[in-house]
Amino acid sequence: MMPQRNERPRQPRVADGARNLRHAALEVWRHGRDIELLQRSFAFAALFFVTLVPLLIVIAAALPAGGAGIAEWITTALGLDGRGGEAVRGLFASRGQVLSTTTAFGLAALAVFGISLMSAVQSGYERIWRLERGPWHSVWRQTLALAALVGYIVLAAWIGSPWRGTPLQPALGITVDSVGGILLFWGLQRLLLAGRVPGRRLFPGAVATMAALVGLRVFSRLVFAPLLVSNAVSYGTVGTVLVVQSWLVGVGYTVYAGPLLGRALTDDEWLADRDRRP
Repeated sequence: MMPQRNERPRQPRVADGARNLRHAALEVWRHGRDIELLQRSFAFAALFFVTLVPLLIVIAAALPAGGAGIAEWITTALGLDGRGGEAVRGLFASRGQVLSTTTAFGLAALAVFGISLMSAVQSGYERIWRLERGPWHSVWRQTLALAALVGYIVLAAWIGSPWRGTPLQPALGITVDSVGGILLFWGLQRLLLAGRVPGRRLFPGAVATMAALVGLRVFSRLVFAPLLVSNAVSYGTVGTVLVVQSWLVGVGYTVYAGPLLGRALTDDEWLADRDRRP
């Protein structure tokens, strides 16, 4: 009789999945330090606050509803209600004053700074995928990316109006937020990276980004919302700004950590290194 070989027992699929996720998390942590994820998240929060927030205020003031939809979308993202929600809605309610003080030069300046935000995001994506810096004439891609981001926010805000008070409205809002968000972050990577990475490898990162944003929304409701109310009472506008900036830092983490996780799950070198590990 032939001697039986001692075969290694096959691990269950659940164990393999947990092992893959553990290695992916370690890879995200290691590469996050390499690309200076914390610093990039702070830069994202600063640029977002000084460019996209004023731009959204101007857009909200120009909308027929006076920006109620955008204000509602932002308060939902921050998990605000009561006094905190009223402060945000009041910011977007000053329609006449905003429109009367807005100039063409101011709008142009906001657009330029907004393109700088997209340039920073593009640089982060290129570092994540270890690509060379894009050419100078790729500014049109950054402009289109900024328009796509603003358009998604306006659409997600408008979706809260149709069928308000009916069972269809929450389902419609969740569908647009989730599916639209995944398509947005997938498209942003495709656009800003100029197709240098196959779309199938970028899609997991887009899904991870949206999932992280959902988790951030839950965390915001539990942590940031009470902090914003207490800081608004204690320190006024300064306290509110600090809490909103902290939330934007979290958004920056998700914007970069999502593609990092997607790369860890699809990168051939990482997969080979994972298979070599015990």
